[in-house]
Amino acid sequence: MSNVKEKASGEIKIDDSVDLSGEVCPMTFVLTKMRLDELKPGQHLEVILPSGEPMRNVPISVKEEGHKILKVEKMGNMFRLIIEKS
Repeated sequence: MSNVKEKASGEIKIDDSVDLSGEVCPMTFVLTKMRLDELKPGQHLEVILPSGEPMRNVPISVKEEGHKILKVEKMGNMFRLIIEKS
């Protein structure tokens, strides 16, 4: 039932969040992967990334690992990603 409410309101339930705004590649993906490893399939991770190389590389690497990027939101010179663990 909660999935219907989440989709109807347009909001995605966030299960964990990590701010990597001060990190650089490859640590941005390493830290993202470590957080995803702690989640159960179907749970959602919010990741805050700086623009540039981290924003180019992390989404590609996450998809290669089999996870889904549900949302990408630009916030000034940062980006907010919502990732669903597969």
